[in-house]
Amino acid sequence: MEPREKKETDPRAPSNYADLISTLPFEEGWAPALTRKYQGFWIPQCFLPGIMGMQQNFKARPDDLFVLSYPKCGTTWLKALTYAIMTRVQYPFDHHPLLGQNPHECVPFMDRTYSKGQASELDAMPSPRILNTHLPFSLLPDSIKSLDCKVIYVCRDPKDVLVSRWHYNNRMRPQPIPFAKAFEMFCEGNCPYGPIWEHVLEYWEESRRRPEKVLFLRYEEMLEDPLGIVKRLAEFMGCPFSPEEDKEGVVEEVIKLCSFDKLKSLEVNKTGKLDPNFSLTNDSYFRKGKAGDWSNHMSPEMVQRLDGVTEQKLRGSGLTLGGLGSRV
Repeated sequence: MEPREKKETDPRAPSNYADLISTLPFEEGWAPALTRKYQGFWIPQCFLPGIMGMQQNFKARPDDLFVLSYPKCGTTWLKALTYAIMTRVQYPFDHHPLLGQNPHECVPFMDRTYSKGQASELDAMPSPRILNTHLPFSLLPDSIKSLDCKVIYVCRDPKDVLVSRWHYNNRMRPQPIPFAKAFEMFCEGNCPYGPIWEHVLEYWEESRRRPEKVLFLRYEEMLEDPLGIVKRLAEFMGCPFSPEEDKEGVVEEVIKLCSFDKLKSLEVNKTGKLDPNFSLTNDSYFRKGKAGDWSNHMSPEMVQRLDGVTEQKLRGSGLTLGGLGSRV
């Protein structure tokens, strides 16, 4: 009964933004729900009231850590890694919360929490909090920016993002969206929380301006060098591994606990649900976890077009994605 009482009495539960939302441009296609263009980005309509409420009411703390991403860029893995790093002294690895909870339960998705009218759950979290949203930097609540909170952002080859999003959304649809249609919409920037290029560029520019506060990662780098990335994460988070931990293999234990195969094998990630009202089970977050699956879905012409769009959108930024040149 307690969660229900909180939801009904929380004074910051999402207000009725229906009139404003109804005026926003909309598109259909990705999921059963509409997406609306809000402040330059396509946002699932179901999350818009919560996002608007969050923008107005969320109060960041100076020691908050925000794990951010465009959807389908390695969010689940990054959440697991940051949570395991932060709590490695608090919990033994053989009795860690990640063994019985999905990473999205350990690091809550702010948009959904606000959309359910349960902002008080975020307030009740002890510090330091690790929180997540898929919002671009420009849409983040002002308190996150004014306190100069630390941000970790992960990006990914747009071709793999598209394929992963297509598979994910088809699990929510009675009939799969044709890949060719999804491809066209993605190239036009119409994808949940898109356009992807503007999303990535906002965080890329912030990471160059404030590297001590914004850590910019690539999913492909995480796959290639998990040991180096985990150490880099711990340093950035302010809890580096000690020489003793290095000798004892603690870094390797974090990597093992958070590995794709380990997380996918857990019962909670096979049949569990983040929310009883959510249509998907937790296994939807663990499909392949690899780079390059786009080659199984795209024609050479599609690859050329999407790479061309990406190159054009990122031109002059100093950033490259996917196979578009050497990494920065």
